[in-house]
Amino acid sequence: MKDQIKVHIENQRDRYYEISQYIGHHPELGHQEFKAAKTLTDELSQQGFKVTMGTCGLDTAFEAVYDSGKPGAKIGFMAEYDALPELGHACGHNLIGTMAIAAGIGLSKAISETGGAVYVYGTPAEETTGAKVNMSDEGVLSHLDAAMMVHPSAEHMASGSSLAMDAIQFEFFGRASHAANSPHKGINALDAVIQTFNSINALREHLPSDVRIHGIITDGGYAANIVPDYAKAQFYVRSAKRSDLNTILEKVKNCAKGASLATGARLESSFYEFSYDDMNTNETLSGLFTSNVLGLGVTKDEIKKEEDGGSLDMGNVSQVVPSIHPYVKISDTNCDYHTHEFREAALSQQGFEGLMLGATSMALTGYDLMTKPELLKQVKDEFEAWKNK
Repeated sequence: MKDQIKVHIENQRDRYYEISQYIGHHPELGHQEFKAAKTLTDELSQQGFKVTMGTCGLDTAFEAVYDSGKPGAKIGFMAEYDALPELGHACGHNLIGTMAIAAGIGLSKAISETGGAVYVYGTPAEETTGAKVNMSDEGVLSHLDAAMMVHPSAEHMASGSSLAMDAIQFEFFGRASHAANSPHKGINALDAVIQTFNSINALREHLPSDVRIHGIITDGGYAANIVPDYAKAQFYVRSAKRSDLNTILEKVKNCAKGASLATGARLESSFYEFSYDDMNTNETLSGLFTSNVLGLGVTKDEIKKEEDGGSLDMGNVSQVVPSIHPYVKISDTNCDYHTHEFREAALSQQGFEGLMLGATSMALTGYDLMTKPELLKQVKDEFEAWKNK
């Protein structure tokens, strides 16, 4: 049956190439991915999946299910399809979305014998307000026995860790005045922002090495001869573990509070994007996926281990269901995510071959879980042990 899954996915090669190229050449920002969502769900519907749009009240999110009607494992594949401003699909989400439906459709061809159900979730806006946060928080994914997605990269990597992340902004409200004639009458909101940056920079010396804090000033005044009465800064604050990040975030907030006290500007803080949790890779599930990648011709030496590689809303999924987030190679050059070079790699023939590898490996891993109850039990036992720590 594994051979049949591989043959089916290979036979649909031209169609999956067409879909990935269409999404790649029609980039849409988060929560605006109407063309991508329609293209993916049309294909799933044609292949017998029951599709429901608007998951969690999000217009471009969806749930697609192919249910055997028999008891068995419930396997979920996560599709991403949002693009980046100006750069388009420079993170390869045109490949990720197509990979997910290819894996789901491929696995669906086997479940009349294995039992169980295959789910594909369309998860908009991973780059900003990732829909996997909503789905995890609202219990949409809790019925799954395992969740998977594969990300394109410059090399093959086993699923590893990611950084928990909070996106926080600080707004300071001061008082405008003429900067030359009556500066003493003003309260400089920009000074408060600059002091916040300075305090955070001083804080870095006393933070663990896994912490990342980076920010920008989005509003800083209108003219040099007017004391700025409003200024705003936005920061990403990241750490290897959510529990540590919660403590670190309070220290960052205190930097802004101190700046407010020092300048007299009133402070308001808020989150401007969703918070992402750290990725909890299920090592049993990851080992199954790696075995299938090796069986498709990748050598063991080619597979690296991803560690602390940015922040993912898949991290939130991994808090509620056994999950993996491995990577497949799509370029022979060391191109970085979110660059023109990575966008071109995601549109290349080599990028498409990575898509086929990832889709087939996910489908075969799902089949392993559906046909080997002892492996599924190991996956679930590992997850329960992690939760009970």
